[in-house]
Amino acid sequence: MGKKLKLVDETDNAAFYWTRDPEFVLPGKNGGLDACVEQEFAASRTCDLKTLLNTFLETAIAFIHARAGVVRVLLPDEQTLQVISAVGLTGEELEAERIVELACEECGKDAFKHGLCSTDVETCVTRHGDRPHQQFRSVISIPLESRNAPEVLLGVFTLFFDKPQSSSGAASTMAISFSDLLSNLIEHIKSHREIKRAELLAERQSIANEIHDSLAQTLNYARMNTTLLSDALRNHNELMSTKYTRDIDEALEIGQKAVRTLITDFRSEMDPAGILQALQTLSEQFRKQHNIVLDCSIRVADLDLPLEHEIQAFHIVREALSNIAKHSNASHARLIVDHLCGYYVFTVEDNGVGTFSPVEGHYGIIIMRERAHRIGGEIKAESTKGLGTCVQLFFPEPETNWRMAHD
Repeated sequence: MGKKLKLVDETDNAAFYWTRDPEFVLPGKNGGLDACVEQEFAASRTCDLKTLLNTFLETAIAFIHARAGVVRVLLPDEQTLQVISAVGLTGEELEAERIVELACEECGKDAFKHGLCSTDVETCVTRHGDRPHQQFRSVISIPLESRNAPEVLLGVFTLFFDKPQSSSGAASTMAISFSDLLSNLIEHIKSHREIKRAELLAERQSIANEIHDSLAQTLNYARMNTTLLSDALRNHNELMSTKYTRDIDEALEIGQKAVRTLITDFRSEMDPAGILQALQTLSEQFRKQHNIVLDCSIRVADLDLPLEHEIQAFHIVREALSNIAKHSNASHARLIVDHLCGYYVFTVEDNGVGTFSPVEGHYGIIIMRERAHRIGGEIKAESTKGLGTCVQLFFPEPETNWRMAHD
């Protein structure tokens, strides 16, 4: 995949390196090449955040007379900025800008501290020499802050110019106005998503309560038949004993199905802020509870999925991490969320003993596969003795009209 490798724990005396990114083989003919090409030329979803930002960015660039522009959003680790919208950059330029660290990137750190950063590319240590922007003379970056919490950074709005720009000039003034609109747009869309997600979660909880009520009735019926069965056995009534035994067995089967549905589908611990935030919280809890270094790498700036997809993906990742804690004897693990050729890919990998066997029931692999199938996905599990285990969930990006169907 060609992404930069990362030292997982620099403080560990026996420093451990992941030597490569986990391999992802697309399903279908040609190793998924056809699907990848089709996705590359597919039209963007008209209702997603990226499409709206692209339209907005084109307007801002034309109005301010900039050469190019990008909108970055802050990833859940609160240390990394990733481009979600870009206009006017070549493929090489966009790749150089795609992911930056907030702590060292001028347009992130300084813009956040001072409200606006106007940089001369020729004198900028961060940009000069290692980025293909020689045709750009200056850069203006403005933080995108939450209107409800001004100290909360949503992202950074950056414009590129072929002429020097002043931080007090007309371009900067107009850029600030556009950044306010951008902030409101991003926050409004995310807030709307949270409201819809909370409504769906509340609806699922209501359904869970109804199942609980019906389960209580089923258990009460089974208990009554247990009493009748005892009487039939005491009276040596073989016919009625058989009947009550069959009734109890049917009631228990119904109850078992209801419990499984209740546990796996409705009592979800999904964060209303979405799966990326939920996975970030899950990773933090894992680090606190286990003596295993966990590297969480989220490479998707904006993940907008149907609630069912989020819930199933979350539970699969949690189960995979639980297996690592219980069975792997690993010192390091990593969680990677990526979007590759039209597929969302969730990878959980460890450097443990590698004794995983997909047929072993205590690993929950069957339930994990059932969850994946519910959202049109698949589970790939590989284990090598002494080299660790890799569990990978992947599913295609939902159809363009999924929100219309789910709202």
